[in-house]
Amino acid sequence: MAKNNNPYSHNYYKFDNFFELSPDLICIAGFDGYFKRINPAVSKLLGYSNDELYSTPINEFVHLNDRELTSQSREKLTKNEPILNFENRYLTKGGEIVWLSWTSMPVESEKLVYAIAKNITHKKRIEEERNQLLANLTKINKDLKHLSYTTSHDLKSPVNNLLSVFDLIDTSKINDEETLEFISILKTTTESLRLTLKNSVEELIRKDELNAPIEALNLNESLNEVLLILNSLIKNSKIIIHIDFSELPEINFNREYLKSIFLNLITNSIKYAKPESLPTVSISSKKVNGISKLFFSDEGLGFDMDKVRDKIFGLHQKFHNHIDSNGIGLYLIYNHITNLGGRIEVDSKINEGATFTIFFKD
Repeated sequence: MAKNNNPYSHNYYKFDNFFELSPDLICIAGFDGYFKRINPAVSKLLGYSNDELYSTPINEFVHLNDRELTSQSREKLTKNEPILNFENRYLTKGGEIVWLSWTSMPVESEKLVYAIAKNITHKKRIEEERNQLLANLTKINKDLKHLSYTTSHDLKSPVNNLLSVFDLIDTSKINDEETLEFISILKTTTESLRLTLKNSVEELIRKDELNAPIEALNLNESLNEVLLILNSLIKNSKIIIHIDFSELPEINFNREYLKSIFLNLITNSIKYAKPESLPTVSISSKKVNGISKLFFSDEGLGFDMDKVRDKIFGLHQKFHNHIDSNGIGLYLIYNHITNLGGRIEVDSKINEGATFTIFFKD
């Protein structure tokens, strides 16, 4: 009898065991929108029996708000276009929302789709915490600005009234030199207060017009302020951060803009980390040919630069299938840098992360 040298024939059961034992959701679906085969992880997560899962259109299990986007992606599959890192929400039998990240490969000749999904519900909860944090910070900033305007405005009236009182005082009728000196001091102090209030309002207006003050900033100190703000998010995401500011510890820039840059880049790296790995970033600085540079690299999903190069810093531009993406973070970063005479470059590949290089105007 001839020896069977095919390694796959006698090890087929091992691959079958891999299918059955995998903690990830593995399925084969038809172009007709029904499951053809699923592994136990699917029914375990969604809470439905195999009979229920096989006899019901897949779209019925998808969250109502995600069905249209899911249908669009399924349409691409029927045109023999693979889908990578597609995220959507499913509803379990108990009504719980779970987030899944899909990699789906169509086989047109078989009219089948071979797909694997990872449960990223925990990651999405971290993203929700991040978005809430950003919303709170934005609200606090607006509230503080409003308070500054209101305080300056409300103080102007009593200060002006006080100056009017001084104008009504007939100092020619006051003979006491000490009293005249006190009145003079009070009037000068009040006029100084009025000037301070006027300058404060003008400064707020200048900041709103992006004429931001420049100062020497310690990179470690600025980054640590942001890390403290993001403390809970960093712990939950287990992000790994490598920092090296030894070659260039300080830059001349706007304090709030720098913190915004760090905040948006770090939270984006957490948000767009690859599902199977912990988010990892490297942040460093150096001076090259007299130009101060800040480098920020991650190991996340990355971009297809041939497709997005001219749009990457545009407002509301989205490059991943994240339903809750708003396309604002990179737009803000770009404006912070260019408004102060700098520039930013991006080098990236799909699933190989991204490197942002920021050039500061010295």
